[in-house]
This record gives sequence, C-alpha cells and structure tokens, in this order.
Amino acid sequence: MLDRLLFIRHLEPDEELQKIVHKHWIVILIAILWPSASFLLAIVTIALLPYRPIVLFTGCWATISIIWWIRNFFDEYLDAWIITDRAIIDVEWFGWFHRKSTRILYSDIEGVSYEIQGILATLFRYGTVNIERIANGQIVSLDYVPHTRRVEGIILRSMEEYLHSKNLKDATHVQDILSVIVAEQLQLSDIEDAEEEEVG
Repeated sequence: MLDRLLFIRHLEPDEELQKIVHKHWIVILIAILWPSASFLLAIVTIALLPYRPIVLFTGCWATISIIWWIRNFFDEYLDAWIITDRAIIDVEWFGWFHRKSTRILYSDIEGVSYEIQGILATLFRYGTVNIERIANGQIVSLDYVPHTRRVEGIILRSMEEYLHSKNLKDATHVQDILSVIVAEQLQLSDIEDAEEEEVG
C-alpha cells in the first residue's frame, strides 16, 4: 500500500506495475541506526533529568532526531526501481527537495546482469543489479538489491513480453500497410483492364 502511494505517480495512466525493487532491509536498518540511538538517548535524558531547561533542550534534540530518522529512512527506501510492463523507472531520492527519475524502455536495454560480492552479501542474499543501455552503453545500477537473481528474472521476463507484443504490433502494422498496397495495386489493375476493354 505504501509502495503504491509513493511510486504510483511515476507510472503512465495505462501502465501496469510488475514489481517495486527496494534496497535490502539491512541497509535501511543501518541508515536509521544512529538517528534511533540519538532519539532513545534524548528520551533517556528526559527521564533521568526532568529539569525544565534540560527537557526543552532534549525535546528539541528528540525532534531533530526524528527528522533525521525520517530523512535517512526515505533516503534509502525511496531509492528504488519500478518494474512495469513497458520500462524500468529508476527513482532516486537525495533529500527533501531533490528527486530524480529515469525511465529506461525495454527496447533501449541491451543487457541485464547481477553481481553478489562479499561475505555479507552472500549471507544476506543481496547484490547489485545492472542494466546496460543500447544507445550509449551507459550502465544503470541499483545496489543492495535482495534476491538479485529473481529481480533479474522479472526484468528479463517483462522485457521479453514487451518486445514480443511490440513485434506482434509491428507485424500487424506491416500487414495492414501491405494489404493497403495490394488493394491499391488490384484497383489499378482493374482500372487498366477496364481501359484496355474500352480501347479494344
């Protein structure tokens, strides 16, 4: 539900959402560790030293810790890939007032790969998923992706379905053009035959 609310605005009206890929939960946990510790320390300070000046100071400290926690959480959670039936949308969040979104159409993708490197990545089953673009060879990556092989499979399957349906549409379009050309040629042939009969 939260995913749909936060990411639905990146989709086109008739685009179908396949999957939203976030970073591994351990990365989000590490990002909110220090803000959480800071908030808990502020609460303990208020409980142990309930004097007015200290309560005011630690209340401000706790508020700043909450803002810090929210910012760090969204900084990791909103860095995601939206896999749709047409494209992959790379969403990056750099802070409260700086966001970036890049749409990579399946027809622009040359290859998809993943890499799992290190002991922690192997134990927690996360890695990096890479997409290579055809036009400029640029590689778009998302780090700390859980179940990288499964994500690669979803991308490849969605890409195959998209390209297959696009080829069918293109073939249908070519057939329509050819049928129009053949019909015109038949009409011209009929006109020429009628003119020859009139002359002869």
